[in-house]
Amino acid sequence: MAGFNQTPGANRLHIGFFGKRNSGKSSLINAFVSQEVSIVSSEAGTTTDPVYKAIEIHGLGPCLLIDTAGFDDIGTLGKQRIDKTKKVSEKIDIAIILFTDENIEQELNWYNHFKEKHIPVILVISKIDLSITNNLIKTIFEHFKKEPILTSSITNQGILELKEALINNLPKDFEKESITGTLVKSGDLVLLVMPQDIQAPKGRLILPQVQVLRELLDKKCQVISVTTDQMINVLNKLKMEPDLVITDSQVFKYVDEHISKQTKLTSFSVLMAGYKGDLNYYIDSIRKLEKLSNDSNILIAECCSHAPLSEDIGRVKIPRMLKKRYPDINIDIVSGTDFPNDLAKYDLVITCGGCMFNRRYIMSRVDQSKEQHIAMTNYGIFIAYVNNILDRVVY
Repeated sequence: MAGFNQTPGANRLHIGFFGKRNSGKSSLINAFVSQEVSIVSSEAGTTTDPVYKAIEIHGLGPCLLIDTAGFDDIGTLGKQRIDKTKKVSEKIDIAIILFTDENIEQELNWYNHFKEKHIPVILVISKIDLSITNNLIKTIFEHFKKEPILTSSITNQGILELKEALINNLPKDFEKESITGTLVKSGDLVLLVMPQDIQAPKGRLILPQVQVLRELLDKKCQVISVTTDQMINVLNKLKMEPDLVITDSQVFKYVDEHISKQTKLTSFSVLMAGYKGDLNYYIDSIRKLEKLSNDSNILIAECCSHAPLSEDIGRVKIPRMLKKRYPDINIDIVSGTDFPNDLAKYDLVITCGGCMFNRRYIMSRVDQSKEQHIAMTNYGIFIAYVNNILDRVVY
């Protein structure tokens, strides 16, 4: 069970280890963290499902190391393992590719795959305590124009160099520094409206609320948290209007109707849209809503994989809003990592804030939508637009 002070996995730098079966990925991870995270065996294909290890790396901060199945796996199960490895690659902030022999065609394909997505790649020759020839080093340099790092999980050679390479390859766009950006400054009064209804997890706040609250406190803001039913009472007790109101998107309309038009208004989902995704693309795409028809197809993508609840925003409320406009519209709903590769049938994709995934993974979905010329927006932008207050919302 994660500790209260642990950094959420979605906010960690995702580092993936890729290579053929028995290339030493698991052993290298174990040596890297100085503990047995992955099962190690001389039998090829020991790692099946991806293995995740949270770690703090000096100079990088909180990281998530991901051990993957060999990309040369064989058979029906092997194909499924490779598919999972491909899914993992969508989340990666930095890729480490391991080499074991001079047949580097597959490694080259994966290298090009990461480069197309602008993901930094570190090349590693593992098991140098065994028989690694100079020909392999030469072959790698000829094809990649860069020197590989030579590592040994037995002697720990190259571990320090690998950590330094990770620091030097930190992506420039890794996790924006601020969720609230320039919306607030020190001393501002901020009201957080957080319904604690059936959808709220028992005994805790949801991740975006926690992250926003912590950031506001770090910025020395004066923060008041309130449930929807107590919002008016709190506003009446205040001697001044809040500088900013951040609300759950589901009560956007109610909150807008009861606060001053001079008070800045936004939602947790809208803030996450800018923090995790492409806010401008989401806003441009929402105009597509006016061009839909009863024959249109909508994809709702929920990052969480929780059991459906009554009045669930993604599975109930947003479909209800859509069907109010277009009664016979077709709606597909996916959750977790079950995001289709082919989006051609859809006219609009509506995604949640994405708090459970890292920015790289959310942006891979955005890029996929752009490449296939499919409009994509998020819950908060959609709800604000439907309630005719998008122009009123700040971000």
